[in-house]
Amino acid sequence: MLRRRTIQYLGLLFAAALLIHLYFISRSDLDSSHLSEWNDSVDVQDPEPKGKLSAEPRKRDAVVAAFQYAWSAYERDAMGSDEYHPISHRGTNLSSSGGIGYTIVDAIDTMLLMGLHQEYSRASDWVRKSLRFDRDGRDRCFNTFETTIRVLGGLLSALHLSSDDMYLKHAVDLADRMLPAFDTPSGLPHTSVNLEARVGIPDAGSYISTAEATTLQLEFRDLAQLTKNTDYWYKAERVMEVVNSVRLPSNLAPISMNANEGSFSQSDIRLGSRGDSYYEYLLECYLHKPCLSTHTRGSQDRTEPVYLKMYEDAMQGIHDHLVHKTPTRKLTYIAELIPKGANWRTTWDLNHKQDHLVCFLAGSLMLGATTAGARTGVVVSVPPKMDELTKKGQRDWKTGVDLLEGCMATHETATGLSPEIVQFQPSADQPNRDWYIKGSKPGGPAGYDARYMLRPETVESLFLAWRLTGNKRYREYAWGIFQAIEKHCRLADGGYATVLDVDTVPVRYDDKQETFYLSETLKYLFLTFADESVLPLDGYVLNTEAHPLPIFRPSIKPMFTL
Repeated sequence: MLRRRTIQYLGLLFAAALLIHLYFISRSDLDSSHLSEWNDSVDVQDPEPKGKLSAEPRKRDAVVAAFQYAWSAYERDAMGSDEYHPISHRGTNLSSSGGIGYTIVDAIDTMLLMGLHQEYSRASDWVRKSLRFDRDGRDRCFNTFETTIRVLGGLLSALHLSSDDMYLKHAVDLADRMLPAFDTPSGLPHTSVNLEARVGIPDAGSYISTAEATTLQLEFRDLAQLTKNTDYWYKAERVMEVVNSVRLPSNLAPISMNANEGSFSQSDIRLGSRGDSYYEYLLECYLHKPCLSTHTRGSQDRTEPVYLKMYEDAMQGIHDHLVHKTPTRKLTYIAELIPKGANWRTTWDLNHKQDHLVCFLAGSLMLGATTAGARTGVVVSVPPKMDELTKKGQRDWKTGVDLLEGCMATHETATGLSPEIVQFQPSADQPNRDWYIKGSKPGGPAGYDARYMLRPETVESLFLAWRLTGNKRYREYAWGIFQAIEKHCRLADGGYATVLDVDTVPVRYDDKQETFYLSETLKYLFLTFADESVLPLDGYVLNTEAHPLPIFRPSIKPMFTL
């Protein structure tokens, strides 16, 4: 009896000890989880991830399904057309003489990355059999910039991802038809080109936006490397030399240039429309050429330091003149400068306006900080440690992180979607926000600024932030945006459309599914949830339309140097 009671007593002690042990384990796990959530809310630098950044298959596959939904509607209603109108179930072309593959070529590399073999087979078959560039375009000339980033860039990325020389043949044909656009007294290209006649078409007053002129370099240099045709390289390179020679004291670029004179025209300074991708391509052109060592991400071994100098000067100008914070929540945003009078090159008024397009800069700054801003010989961690970066790199990293949070704040709308343009200053109509939509309020009426056009800039920065930090908050942000798109932009009859007012539900639509939704927005969302081995950042640069081009060691000697 005594023995039995002793055994029972010991058993009770063991059970109690086990329960106490399990309790403290569970409390430890709870505390650790809570600490992780708290860290997420205050600091973007989680502990460095172990190994590769793995995929989230459920979310990745949901993005793939969204692409298939958007593409199948276009294929059903408008296959071969340049643009798609999903509400009226029709396609349109940029010219009455026929299309140039805008939507199809823009989307092909997304299919390749997503592994959509059937969709890719049909799209590539259309390119092989039907794509033509002998289009007159006199009724609506083909824009030099848009044709380069969407069609030429799409053909080149499809070539690199598929190794199908069909794309190179088309790329050469298109580029040869576009080269006459550069035949101006300064070397700055005309805004448009007649592809059939192979003639550049000047805009009124020989105007061209700065972004249009300076966002051609990655594509033409990649084609030059492939073909050894130096004309592609030098004509695109000449543009950057001209821009560099007429830089303002601030090192910022007005958004308008004169193609004949090779000079800036009196115009606003902004990182939104007509200015954005100039700053983007300064970094991308620099990164397009590899380090001599593949084990460092610093700037010392790149082959074209002139772009580094232009980039660093421009980032200094941005910090000196354009970076601001809101008074209440201290949200970071990028303002604009409005030129004043005869001294417009140095005298401006400040405009607290930010295009959605500006949100590309957040990820670009973070990428620049870990490459151009890395200390010599340093292997930059994921996330980066601040002592791995130069002072400028640390500054750019912090601004990029803060700007991304500011961009995410503009998604605090009725739909969870960000408007096309916001004003970052107090408003009597919306006193609880540090920003507002000009001419709009919840419930309407709404102007142009209130729309969401399926734009990619914020998710582009979220993708880069995820890859550079491994911080799950950026995936959570991206998933929230994707869910908002699915809820408010997806149409029951197929496809996705522009929302006219992000602050009013139920939403109203504009009948347009932008090509960049397939080529950029869904691609960046896919890459955010895919394994990091899909399109590694140290192997590719992405053009401003998200077409990946491999980093290469150039065989052509640059003429534009320090």
